[in-house]
Amino acid sequence: MNTANSITDPARDDHEWSPDSWRDRVATQQPAYPDAEALSSVLSQMAKLPPLVTSWEVETLKSQLAEATRGERFLLQGGDCSESFADCESNSITSKLKILLQMSLVLAQGGRRPVVRVGRMAGQYAKPRSTDTEVCDGETLPSYRGDMINGVGRNLAERTPDPQRLLRAYERSALTLNFIRSLTYGGFADLHHPENWDLGFMTGSPRAGNYSRQVHAIAESLRLVETLSGQPIPEITRTEFFTSHEGLHLAYEQAQTRTVPRRTGCYDLSTHFPWIGERTRALDGAHIEFFRGIANPIAVKLGPTATAEEALALTEMLNPLNEPGRLTFIVRFGAARVEQRLPALVGPIRRKGRQVLWCCDPMHGNTETTADGVKTRRFSNVLGELETSFRILRDCGAHLGGVHFELTGENVTECLGGASGLTEADLARDYRSQVDPRLNYEQSMELALHLAHLMANGRH
Repeated sequence: MNTANSITDPARDDHEWSPDSWRDRVATQQPAYPDAEALSSVLSQMAKLPPLVTSWEVETLKSQLAEATRGERFLLQGGDCSESFADCESNSITSKLKILLQMSLVLAQGGRRPVVRVGRMAGQYAKPRSTDTEVCDGETLPSYRGDMINGVGRNLAERTPDPQRLLRAYERSALTLNFIRSLTYGGFADLHHPENWDLGFMTGSPRAGNYSRQVHAIAESLRLVETLSGQPIPEITRTEFFTSHEGLHLAYEQAQTRTVPRRTGCYDLSTHFPWIGERTRALDGAHIEFFRGIANPIAVKLGPTATAEEALALTEMLNPLNEPGRLTFIVRFGAARVEQRLPALVGPIRRKGRQVLWCCDPMHGNTETTADGVKTRRFSNVLGELETSFRILRDCGAHLGGVHFELTGENVTECLGGASGLTEADLARDYRSQVDPRLNYEQSMELALHLAHLMANGRH
């Protein structure tokens, strides 16, 4: 593989693209490393290391996202707000995989279509921040930007960006991917045995009975099909699982960008499905410049400030060939704004015939802070934005093709509400996130059951 490839395509832009052409643009949300030589040395090492994913996997995902764009599949994307190095351990990874498998099973039954499973994992180690610095115990320190960049400790040594952390992020991503592949291809995801995905603390949930009935119905249907065909169905003994992360740290992404024999263009092989965040989607910025040239399927987060003109410009810059599966818009307005903002984007893009997969992120627009200074989200607002987005897209002649959740397979108490009625007093019981609050296992399952109901009703 070669990291120095460049392309020229007049349909894409008016200048030549290469993996480092982003360096000629303004790059926001990038860490300030005190030792440029040390950073260069680490990036040179990373450019020689094996890729984390393969172009075959990337192309398979792009094909499945094209089907989701046509309404033939549904995208389930979920995982931690920001991964930590400490959580790169078997129980944490297994729990996240279990909840996503369970949610996909519920959605597949409700929507009567295959589900594309994508985890916000194996690389989600960098986070954008509102300010470059923050005051900790009276001292002004660089903001914590994720374990890939600096530490969460409240002192200068921890908060100083360290290039060696890029190698640690690569290594932990590789370990996570290896374990996921072992599980999903080794029988763990066998639909004959969904009991393998159970998490003990769900048994007392008001939603446990509903989920158990669905699992039983699916198992019975499976046995009937195998009985009638006279043979087992080998495809359901394993499942495909893809990874995603925000492509925030451009030097890290560039170091894993390669050409591949017998394929055209360059692939960012640090992940299958990178996305551009709300804070870094400037049309003339470095992130758009980098993303326009990679061959991966890509996504862009669109928040309340996004206009129809910006959205159309993004489709032209990032998907000039109007290829289904290439571009996903992850909309994140908040429950109070979605009714006004979403139709203003969908209508013009529909009229122009632009191929976009519409995905709802009902998490980020609904973040609030309690009187005690704790960041949280209300389940009712998350569900409200999801339901409203589903309806608006249908009314506009489009369809909700996917969802993007910040969640965990753990029994944390970070978001308010849900069937168990978590209150502000419960937040202190098990609040673990260092950045944004996540849905816990029970809340995630409840959301999946609501969405499956919407999808089932939408078929009639």
